[in-house]
Amino acid sequence: MNDTPRPLAVGMVGHVFMGAAHSQAWRNAPRFFELPLTPAMAVVCGRDAGRAAAAAARLGWSASETDWRRLVERDDVDLVDICTPGDTHAEIAIAALDARKHVLCEKPLANTVAEAEAMAEAAARAAAAGVRAMVGFTYRRVPAIALARRLVEDGRIGEVRHVRAQYLQDWIADPEAPLSWRLEKDKAGSGALGDIGAHIIDLTQFITQDRITEVSGQLTTFVKERPLATEHSGLSGTAAAGAGERGPVTVDDAAVFLAKFTGGAVGVFEATRFATGRKNAIRIEINGDKGSLAFDFEDMNVLQVYDAGEADETAGFKRILVTGPDHPYVAAWWPPGHGLGYEHAFTHQVVDLVTAIAEGTDPRPTFADGLQVQRVLAAVETSSDTRSWQEIPA
Repeated sequence: MNDTPRPLAVGMVGHVFMGAAHSQAWRNAPRFFELPLTPAMAVVCGRDAGRAAAAAARLGWSASETDWRRLVERDDVDLVDICTPGDTHAEIAIAALDARKHVLCEKPLANTVAEAEAMAEAAARAAAAGVRAMVGFTYRRVPAIALARRLVEDGRIGEVRHVRAQYLQDWIADPEAPLSWRLEKDKAGSGALGDIGAHIIDLTQFITQDRITEVSGQLTTFVKERPLATEHSGLSGTAAAGAGERGPVTVDDAAVFLAKFTGGAVGVFEATRFATGRKNAIRIEINGDKGSLAFDFEDMNVLQVYDAGEADETAGFKRILVTGPDHPYVAAWWPPGHGLGYEHAFTHQVVDLVTAIAEGTDPRPTFADGLQVQRVLAAVETSSDTRSWQEIPA
């Protein structure tokens, strides 16, 4: 009897930042976790034949393509992993789902609510045929975040009252940083709001298991024009230009908003790429009537836990080092105290996705979950434009 798990052939579209992170996850997952299916890295796709072939060799893919349509049509691809800018997500994902390929799509799900709705509808059609779709909100799979969700679910902090969430970066604080696709609305959909704000929207809803129902927000663009990227800048999506030429920034640089949750909690959110000195600070604090939780990705192996029932003499936030075998995902890795990094959450994402496919269940977050986040993003934009509170459709 052959107990070897059957293969799951993967084709990935896009091979730069996210593509490299996803590639490492596909390589590592079956080496550290016992999976019910064995991922096979069949083919990677990029627009330039030479770069795609080089990426395949460097990242561990068996072949390369230059047209995502050919990748979707291949008989040796069971799952399509989408690591491209947001303006391409809907077309690729819907085509893959209609071709009965499982789909993993990077966040945010799309650039507009209409695109996200079409993707969620395609995912629902495909699910009836046993085809699965998932959004890559990877930070859910950081062990400390997964532990925070577990503690809230177990009632350890009681009724959630306050939610605070920040995502702070500074990579475009320099006004001379060149224009890239992430600063162009037609490609990225939005700026800090969708690029990083989407993460903290998903994380707070994931941890609390409450949905955001209403928002009031403001978007700001500090630098209205930037130098156009040159051929040697390494930034895709912007035409090469001569020295001194500049192009318009058409997205927000920073987003702030208030939120209300289904359970009655209130929230304060901030997403910016102008927080000088902050590289990737994701800060989440959840306050309940029995305690609090606090997390900062720049100290990602730690969860701060406060128990309001403890005597005043010894009360205070307790620093939990989330590296033990009883913590989510950690048992497959290193001995206690040997911390995990950014890349490990992508491996955990593969583990959860492959397991759900094998079990015939919907992996979370689903495209419907991604659509709900998209509706929050759109409501924040509308609120900023109209200076009014906006309700989020259920």
